[in-house]
Amino acid sequence: MEIGIDSFAALMAGNAVGNASNGLNSLSELLERIEQADKVGLDVFGIGEHHRREFLDSAPAVILAAAAARTTRIRLTSAVTVLSAADPVRVFQNFATLDLISKGRAEMVVGRGSFTEAFPLFGLNIQDYDELFIEKLNLLLTIRENEIVNWQGKFRAPLINQAIYPRPFQTPIPIWLGVGGTPESFIRAGTLGLPLMVAVIGGETHRFRPLIDLYREAGRRAGHQEQQLKVGLHSLGYVANTTEEAINDYYPGYAETFTRIGKERGWQPVTRGRFDAQNGNLGALLVGSAEEVAEKIIRHSNALGGVSRFTFQMDNAALPHSKLMNSIELIGKKVAPMVNS
Repeated sequence: MEIGIDSFAALMAGNAVGNASNGLNSLSELLERIEQADKVGLDVFGIGEHHRREFLDSAPAVILAAAAARTTRIRLTSAVTVLSAADPVRVFQNFATLDLISKGRAEMVVGRGSFTEAFPLFGLNIQDYDELFIEKLNLLLTIRENEIVNWQGKFRAPLINQAIYPRPFQTPIPIWLGVGGTPESFIRAGTLGLPLMVAVIGGETHRFRPLIDLYREAGRRAGHQEQQLKVGLHSLGYVANTTEEAINDYYPGYAETFTRIGKERGWQPVTRGRFDAQNGNLGALLVGSAEEVAEKIIRHSNALGGVSRFTFQMDNAALPHSKLMNSIELIGKKVAPMVNS
């Protein structure tokens, strides 16, 4: 199983929102963490895409290109590219360029995103949420397969015998479909034969088994080989020397972040009891010692019929850079070897 890290390039502890120099510090520290992940042998590092004040990832391909120049082996991906609000031509060009810079280490995970700010920002109607994504995914896959593109849709001017460059080093450049919890999204990924990245941020991870079965069955019916139908998990997690230390480090910032986001979405405030339940044997959170987290990843993988990739999202709890660096080292040197032993 591939093990990696995802980041939303959050402004980190001690770097107050709204100050340009603090943004500089946070991005500098993020690049150090990507270097650390490469150094300790992790397989992949992903950068999300948001258009909010507390995140610095509105241009993920730029961050990944900077990381490509400072790393040698780790794969570099979006997590996710908000394709509904982007031009697929530019998305392809950005990641094809990243693929050339990184000598074939670029990937993208495309999805609709969990926030809606990108729609008004780019003059799009949220009512077209599904139609926009389906059309733009079709165009992106068409560009990936064809150097000269002929395509027509509803939301973008047609492309008539249009050459699109540069072409990536990899043929084809990997495109994963990032999904939340709708059956249609799982079936779409399977029908298209795209690897699947499931974002699990709450509840019990095992509840996704019926949806993943739908994905695999749709892929088989469409004639895709089993090795194409990869499943990845993106979950909130953090590793420290002991489980007690991990929880004490992680819980305060997690509670603040998700209580704040919950006010926007109508969620109840975070409590320690709910956190502990989420961090239990079947829960979505993976916060603990290396041994406990590795056992939980294996347990989740077995329950879901096999997972090809697992990525930790851990910069959402206002943890200082030093603790994140230590956690990445523990994941690379302890968790990954135990998972893959």
